[in-house]
Amino acid sequence: HRIVHKYVIFGMHLWTCHMYEKERFDPTQFQESVVQGLNQTGTDLEAVAKFLDFSGAKLDYRRYAETLFDILVAGGMLAPGGALSDDMTRTNFCLFTAPEDVKTMRAYAQVFNKLIRRYKYLEKGFEEEIKKLLLFLNGFSESERNKLAMLTGILLANGNLSASILSSLFNDNLVKEGLSPAFAVKLFKSWISERDINSVAASLRKVGMDNRLIELFPLNKRSYDHFSKYFTDAGLKELSDFARNQQSLGARKELQKELQEQMSQGVSFKEIIAYGKEEIKKSSISEQMMIGIVWTSVMSLVEWNKKEELVTEQAIKQLKQHSPLLKAFTTQDLSELTLLLRVQDYCYDNIHFMKAFQKIVLLLYKVEVVSEEAILKWYTEAHLAKGKSVFLEQMKKFVEWLKNAEEGEYHCPEDNH
Repeated sequence: HRIVHKYVIFGMHLWTCHMYEKERFDPTQFQESVVQGLNQTGTDLEAVAKFLDFSGAKLDYRRYAETLFDILVAGGMLAPGGALSDDMTRTNFCLFTAPEDVKTMRAYAQVFNKLIRRYKYLEKGFEEEIKKLLLFLNGFSESERNKLAMLTGILLANGNLSASILSSLFNDNLVKEGLSPAFAVKLFKSWISERDINSVAASLRKVGMDNRLIELFPLNKRSYDHFSKYFTDAGLKELSDFARNQQSLGARKELQKELQEQMSQGVSFKEIIAYGKEEIKKSSISEQMMIGIVWTSVMSLVEWNKKEELVTEQAIKQLKQHSPLLKAFTTQDLSELTLLLRVQDYCYDNIHFMKAFQKIVLLLYKVEVVSEEAILKWYTEAHLAKGKSVFLEQMKKFVEWLKNAEEGEYHCPEDNH
């Protein structure tokens, strides 16, 4: 009996080893094992997480990552296009058959989170899986798409996925059929409700997606007006505002680049001013925005000296030379104040300019780019917090002179230039 018993035990051990060997190198056996485990755990997602954790030691997750994720999401292996493969056992316990609510989707996100934390090598495979699933949207039902969108939004919010996976949504067929923007609405709502628009913005910028969201629409609808209306109507005004700001930022960068090129090529001030005024009309940008761009362009033309005393002389020479440009875009009181704030910002951020601030402002006053009223307003209430005490101290004597000088008097005791 003992001998027979030993052989039975030994035989079972061999059969078990054989089964695991088959599962290791056979996707059918791998799927059978995962499906069987999910059928036993049912809707208890904590039990699912434990089963997956335990099985990873025996099953070859590394080799069959795609099969594993297909089963967890759709219940079985997916054929190209998103349909389930016919010839394999499936489970009814997966994401696509789960209830379509946030609580359940969060619980599923935890399952994936625990699995990938435990088996770190699955991280890349999981991102590839999500990219693939997004390309298969056409093959899924609306409810399945909604659940996938909610789950993806939660995973993005928790940092379990990189926003680079969104590139799949720019697929031509998905865009043409309107699946991309509809999916994006559900995804971003889920993401923003888990975190906020700042989290979305930071993640998109990190992977260079911040200016690409407009590609969710076909070419004939690829305008920021259409984008704005679509997402605002869908209850995502924050996303709409973010895209508009990005567009505006992109336009400002292009405009600055163009102005810098014109200045460095020696284009006449008259032509540059005409170009700037035309851009204000054409692009609906304010004079305040334009003076900021002109200031940055003027200051970017020079290789600045690292010595404080020399950099001040350099700055005065450069600004005096380009004062007609600055004057052309400070026709409004608010534009003058904007320029003073830009000067303050620049002098604070560029340490060699800290002592040059008062002399720059004095020059701008002398060449009639900024007025007495603008300087007094800046001094009393409108200055930035950056370097406030240093700059107010520098300006103190000049401001006192402005307040006490007789009407029409121009000489200033600080005037060294």
